Amino acid sequence: HIRNIDWNVTARFNHPYIKIFDEERELTVMLLVDVSGSNEFGSRQWLKEEMMTEIAAVLAFSAIQNNDKVGVIFFSDRIEKFIPPKKGLSHILRIIRELIDFKPESQRTNIAEALRFLTNAMKKRCTAFLISDFMDTGFEDALRIAGRKHDLAALHIIDPRDMTIPDIGMVRMYSKETGKNMIVDTGSRRVRNDFASNAQKHLIWLDAAFRRSGVDSARFTTGTDYVRPLLGLFKARGAKR
Repeated sequence: HIRNIDWNVTARFNHPYIKIFDEERELTVMLLVDVSGSNEFGSRQWLKEEMMTEIAAVLAFSAIQNNDKVGVIFFSDRIEKFIPPKKGLSHILRIIRELIDFKPESQRTNIAEALRFLTNAMKKRCTAFLISDFMDTGFEDALRIAGRKHDLAALHIIDPRDMTIPDIGMVRMYSKETGKNMIVDTGSRRVRNDFASNAQKHLIWLDAAFRRSGVDSARFTTGTDYVRPLLGLFKARGAKR
């Protein structure tokens, strides 16, 4: 995959960026970045945030190399910030700064809200990347509508601890259903098994939702290389065209 690496950008930013967009035509690329704090334990939250930031930066740099416009929607359970699409290095550097430094007002997640905003704010068809840990439900209608209007791909960032709960005694967890915090005994095997079972069911539901909505998707696990799934996603998208 060496030929995919963009050496001009690498030389300037001391990091191997991948040239992803092969199309010669100019695109508008929108990055929808989940900035909610939706890892209940906080044990490796920074890794998820870091991976989201890096992937968003790679997409932004790849787009600018292709002379595309890039914009960002930062979202939690509301639209935290909208940076309209523009061209140019200074614009990209502003986006990178925001990605690194952004502090959300809310810790909660509402993906449907972000997708509705994309559908309404972007009048013309654009290429959009929804980057989230997808700790949310109830967004399938919005996903389908946005996917029909725009060329939408879902980038699912997952931490191994999203799938299993360690035995660490009593912990406070936020329940999306009740909107309240509750104390959970992770010392209980039943609690741990229920958590793992629910996490697995959520993954199955997510994959089905992406499929039903006709949205391309890729999954990235913290602590692993994100280049391979990213290239896999673009190869699959290219094959469909």
